[in-house]
Amino acid sequence: MKVLILGSGGREHALAWKLAASRSVTGVFVGPGNAGTMQVGTNLPEVSLASFDTIEAACRQNGIDCVFVGPETPLADGVVDFLASRKIAAIGPGERAAQLESSKAFSKAFLVRNNLPTAKAEEFSEAAPFELYVRGQAGRRLVVKKSGLAAGKGVLESSDTAELLAFGASVLREDSLLVEEFLEGWEVSIFGLSDGTDFVVLPPCTDFKKAHEGDSGPNTGGMGSICPVPWVDDGLMQRIRTAILAPTYAALQREGLGYAGILYFGLMITAEGPKVLEFNVRFGDPETQVLLPMLGADLGELFEAMAAGRLAGAAAAFQRPGAALGVVIASRGYPASTEKGARVEPMPALPDSESVIFHASTVRDTAGRVRTGGGRCFTAVGTGRDLAEAASRAYAAADTVRFDGAWCRRDIGRKFMA
Repeated sequence: MKVLILGSGGREHALAWKLAASRSVTGVFVGPGNAGTMQVGTNLPEVSLASFDTIEAACRQNGIDCVFVGPETPLADGVVDFLASRKIAAIGPGERAAQLESSKAFSKAFLVRNNLPTAKAEEFSEAAPFELYVRGQAGRRLVVKKSGLAAGKGVLESSDTAELLAFGASVLREDSLLVEEFLEGWEVSIFGLSDGTDFVVLPPCTDFKKAHEGDSGPNTGGMGSICPVPWVDDGLMQRIRTAILAPTYAALQREGLGYAGILYFGLMITAEGPKVLEFNVRFGDPETQVLLPMLGADLGELFEAMAAGRLAGAAAAFQRPGAALGVVIASRGYPASTEKGARVEPMPALPDSESVIFHASTVRDTAGRVRTGGGRCFTAVGTGRDLAEAASRAYAAADTVRFDGAWCRRDIGRKFMA
């Protein structure tokens, strides 16, 4: 099987890295890819995620058997529907089901009508009723969410009325929004694989969204992640499966929203039990970078089973023993601003075989030197017997990545360590 991965981020590098080791994959192509993916597959820089014709052309020219869509935007824009109309197999939802991520109003309505546990929320599309509602909740901590896609940064948690109103006003200039109750607890990310009917669940992850140590500062796309999550024991995992995962997949079937692809459950573990914060319809970034090293199954065989509708017969032991921890290295100014084109110093050999560095949007200049693409530039991942050992290896690897303005959080995973 020849696979084309769409995207250029750390998630796509991790997918290419894992698929390159698959027994069933004869070719890994990444469009457009980055400076890291070219080490494990073939980059197709002519592919544009905004031009579906370039994706079709790449599939025809390279004999692609299956397309895996990495980022959310082409999914929301209907790339899977387009490829299906061209008789090209793809893993991911069509445009309608992609609304589970691309429209928070759509996903909240889905959760509510199917009695799935989630935060109470109100939807607003006009400024006056939004302001009236927020002023009526003065002093309470609220969560304001942009309904459409926002790269993980369209959310504000605050009890400051002026701050909430200003953020909401900026959102309402271009989109509708949700105002949710603030849930107390801790977050966990669960990824399910489905062939449109059956599903399997991968090991739990947690990412660290705040920019600075101690989970402070502005939201980002994610500054690091761990897999598995020590606080998610077998009992909690079974409760999540029974209360949320199985009912969600059943509801997708009832409503004609089932698809061959990934469904991410962003959960808050509260005193009342797990509740759904959001859905994504693709793998997360940086969670993928720690999830795939912990996956004991052959990813290519899983993708084949998903595309062919026979995932039920492919279930196997999914989790390797131990733990993985990933540290994101970002460019100066992120997330408020970003710097591109910084020259990355040649990276020496990694300190051990249990470390790997995934690139995000990097390129090679005419002299063959790696240049940054801005924002989140690399994810350094370490694996080990436990989180402490994985963290030691991840930070040792992160310290080998040097470019002007590079920075990272130094406390990823610490709160989960004994």
